[in-house]
Amino acid sequence: MSVATVSPILNNIDNLVGYLKRARGLDYSDYSDLELIDHRAKRLKAETDVDETPLRFGYIPKGLVVSSDEIDRIRNQNTRNLLLNHKKLHLVLDLDHTLLNSTCLDDLSPDEEYLKTQTQADHSLQYVSIVETPSMRLMTKLRPYIRTFLHQASQMFEVSVYTMGSRDYALEMAKLLDPANLIFGGRIISRSDSTERDRKSLDVLLARESNVVIIDDKKDVWATDNQENVIYGGAYLASVLQLLRHIHILFFNEVESQDLVDRDVRPVLQILKKQVLNGCKIVFSHVFPLSVEASTHPLWKMAEQLGATCSTEFDADVTHVIAANTRTQKSIRAVREGKLLVTPQWIHITNIMWQRQPENNFPCH
Repeated sequence: MSVATVSPILNNIDNLVGYLKRARGLDYSDYSDLELIDHRAKRLKAETDVDETPLRFGYIPKGLVVSSDEIDRIRNQNTRNLLLNHKKLHLVLDLDHTLLNSTCLDDLSPDEEYLKTQTQADHSLQYVSIVETPSMRLMTKLRPYIRTFLHQASQMFEVSVYTMGSRDYALEMAKLLDPANLIFGGRIISRSDSTERDRKSLDVLLARESNVVIIDDKKDVWATDNQENVIYGGAYLASVLQLLRHIHILFFNEVESQDLVDRDVRPVLQILKKQVLNGCKIVFSHVFPLSVEASTHPLWKMAEQLGATCSTEFDADVTHVIAANTRTQKSIRAVREGKLLVTPQWIHITNIMWQRQPENNFPCH
């Protein structure tokens, strides 16, 4: 459901983030002057309109004053409409290092000064733009394949942008990515809209968490409760788009309409991730510190999340040996018995790409 569709239903909303910030112990110093004036001016009206402290979605052009129960109702209604009428989930996209890369013009070195004048003329600098915000001048490079990615992703998902950058920056980047505002529909969430300091949270989104997929280059910037929704955005956008198609197919395939409303996308993400290294049995050789229990190490857990069976003992079923070098006993045996011998980086990159990587790109030396 678009903001235009929601707004008539909620033609009185105004102050959501303020409520959630106060609930987390944040004070009025977190508001800008305009926000504080607006908050004080509307507070009395809000208290007469609803039974509890009002909530705020600052990024929605027409504000609303509603209770938390009403927000839940709107989320459920929006999600139900997307699932049943449009066969869409909700997709939240980070900006920097996910869809684009920006740098301040003042940070360019003397050797890079030519970029300021050649961005439009030089074909090798395709998708590079000079962007001015009220506070800075930027050079922004859109990632390859971005237009196709956004267009095709929007056929399967209702798309929002969520950045820890300023609102001015977020709006300028959205203009570059979606000049006609056909994809984002005003769903541009910035740092000032977030309810936690230096953290992103889905509580400012008009969608249920169970139906949201997040693409971000940093998983730990998200609230703990939302990290199961995150796909690390380090892969090529073409690969990410292919993954989103698989998620969409698996979520909607052979599911009755009445069951879609209660379906959760997070187990779907786990299923797809476990298929990446399904059938692989990995033995680790001198990769973990002696003081660490192997099964508790993040690398071990990462391999298991990718569907691999992990062990510290070598047997006939082992397919891969993960080692730092070729001098360990297990490394020597792997070479002798024709097992795949790779560095720990093989698991890391496979995890980033959500796709098994060619083992010969990660040889032990």
